[in-house]
Amino acid sequence: MSVLKVIEVLSGSSTSWEDATQQAVTKASKSVKNIKSVYVQEQSATVKDGKVAEFRVNLKITFELE
Repeated sequence: MSVLKVIEVLSGSSTSWEDATQQAVTKASKSVKNIKSVYVQEQSATVKDGKVAEFRVNLKITFELE
């Protein structure tokens, strides 16, 4: 029987929501092992001088406990 745990992570990127998601997974995988999936719960962005300055994501990362 496997047991899964879910954590919530916030991340940002000046490039895209996809990049913000990848950065969150990359950073989380340094301390969290066995990541199985990621769910993008919310997307937002900050605007500066009429342009998107930062893409932000609120993620739920699911991983298997050993």
